Amino acid sequence: MAIITLVLAIAGTVLYIVGSKRLAQQEESKAQLEAAKQTVSMFIISKKKMRMSEAGLPAAALESVSKLARRQKLPILKVKVGPQIMNLICEPEIFDSVPEKKEVKATVAGLYVTSVKGLHGNKGVKKPEEKKGFWKRTLEKAQEKAGAKQIK
Repeated sequence: MAIITLVLAIAGTVLYIVGSKRLAQQEESKAQLEAAKQTVSMFIISKKKMRMSEAGLPAAALESVSKLARRQKLPILKVKVGPQIMNLICEPEIFDSVPEKKEVKATVAGLYVTSVKGLHGNKGVKKPEEKKGFWKRTLEKAQEKAGAKQIK
């Protein structure tokens, strides 16, 4: 029993140290993104989730990423900035709210789009609908069958 407890304690310590290093790296990269961000007016042609190797990103960006990360699907935006058409990586949190075939003002840091705002107010920018849980859907169906309205 003591050996198992010792092994679990060592494993927990190792995971804590690795996790704290990853957290520090993440905070450092966010600080670099904040320092390099610019506001750009762009026309969004299309948006897709695709592998980094298939997205047509610059070779320097592909070389700096591990082979495992190249195979993950990322949210990619095909945009026109001025006369130039390019592919940019979008933040997953804002990917659903990015409008297609619209001109927007976006905050860009290198190849990363960190935020998007509609050029004429917020027209065309869709807010993602909240997903309803299993119990909420079941309750609504039962109330609909019973003819009752849901009380909020």
